[in-house]
Amino acid sequence: MKPPLGRTDAPGRQASPVGQPGHADAVKRRVFLLGLLAAGCGASDPAGELRVAAGENGGIYYDFATLLVGQLAPELGARVVETQGSLANLELLSSGGAEVALTLADAAARADPAPELRALGRVYENYLQLVVRSDDPARRLTDLAGRTISLGAAGSGASLSGERMLAIAGLTRVRVEHLRLAEAARALADGRIDALLWSGGVPTPVLTRLPAIRLLPLDELLSGLRRAHGSVYEQVPVPAGVYGSTREVPTVGVANLLVCRASLPDAVAASVTRTLVSRAAALVPAQALGTQFLDVRSLIGTTGLPLHPGAAATYRDLHG
Repeated sequence: MKPPLGRTDAPGRQASPVGQPGHADAVKRRVFLLGLLAAGCGASDPAGELRVAAGENGGIYYDFATLLVGQLAPELGARVVETQGSLANLELLSSGGAEVALTLADAAARADPAPELRALGRVYENYLQLVVRSDDPARRLTDLAGRTISLGAAGSGASLSGERMLAIAGLTRVRVEHLRLAEAARALADGRIDALLWSGGVPTPVLTRLPAIRLLPLDELLSGLRRAHGSVYEQVPVPAGVYGSTREVPTVGVANLLVCRASLPDAVAASVTRTLVSRAAALVPAQALGTQFLDVRSLIGTTGLPLHPGAAATYRDLHG
């Protein structure tokens, strides 16, 4: 059950009584959401908020979600929920802990129960970034045999992609840790780990602050990943100049989707989708160099995941 109007699921916060700050906003939100009901959206609880499950603070998920929440209709009561990434976001969505979530397409494809998952749009491309110190002798993933790699936080999309990469490479002699990005960056700089895998935009600010790092190419894994897991994986280049590289580095990209449950009211889905289209220029995180896909042609390319009916109707209304 979602919290009553004027309340939050954060402990210690109380409802705003009539005449107190926040009451006018609460009334506006109720009127807005009741309007959605009148429009036939089918919501059963008009008094909730729109929680957007994002990712780690400092990553492109979190930055994008923050920008999106800032552009959505205030009456939706949207807020960002910080998480460990794609898998955690899908669990929140399934349990009712969030209404909208960001996820990698490979994680969405294995979501359970997948028939209940719907897409609002494909919002950008994530780059798998396997990072080592610049003086490290490793030149490819298999050179890290017997060494220590952080595959991203438990519950992150990187952890799923990383496990699949190790399997495709046949790399069994490796010590795997699951560290959040900031912790992994410190561990790499201190020599406590030999490499870290991150899935996000390029350049990622936390990584740009590391002295002398280098990306290992991952393109040789692409065909194996596609054979085993489908076309959600594609080759993308990290441009020259990123993290001090003198040449572009071929790696693996995975589409990032904005998703919801099939039960999300049509009018709410339409409102979010309309924001994606109409406010596209305001939704580009600083770290989204060359990765943003916010136009209608790419927004509807959701890698096989069905669009929510409210989203589909909005795209038709806007562009036929």
